[in-house]
Amino acid sequence: MAVEADSQLMLRVKEGDEPSFALLLHRFRVPVYQFLNRMVESPAVAEELAQEVFLRVYRARATYEPSAKFTTWLYRISTHLALNYLRDSRKERDHLRLDETPEDGRPVQVASAGITIEERLVANDRVARIRRAVGELPEKQRVAVLLHKYQEMDYRQIAELLDTSESAVKSLLFRAYESLRVKLADLATGHATKVAG
Repeated sequence: MAVEADSQLMLRVKEGDEPSFALLLHRFRVPVYQFLNRMVESPAVAEELAQEVFLRVYRARATYEPSAKFTTWLYRISTHLALNYLRDSRKERDHLRLDETPEDGRPVQVASAGITIEERLVANDRVARIRRAVGELPEKQRVAVLLHKYQEMDYRQIAELLDTSESAVKSLLFRAYESLRVKLADLATGHATKVAG
């Protein structure tokens, strides 16, 4: 089973087996980076944090015990690093987010209003609005949504990772999805931002 294999690899790392660590790094570098990038909304910062995650995993090898799934342990480290970064850089991040907001009230001008260009602009707008809405969620709600939707973790795994109960996770996700539903209601009804033309 893949989960057992991850824990077994980490136990071999604990015994000093360097190739097992290289294999874990190969398996999880991209998913951890993607998770962190969604959390911090910066590829460069996500790359630095991902390196720190694996450095911490390696440093903790001597004390590793497979009491939880390896992925739960790995994403717990990733989540803590991301939340610490977000707390430390909140003012700067809020300033950058304001600068990146494309909605300045001006209609999008398209030279020839071809359907392909319009569809692409609307799709790009939808993706940007969804990312922005997820990014505006309170930190724990954002973590829960990213782990649930993008890492496909179940309530129990997320509860272990966040050191809380499954009912608390369900509550976090309910509030997060309700907030997203309200913020993005016009996308669901088909009345998303129209391209002027």
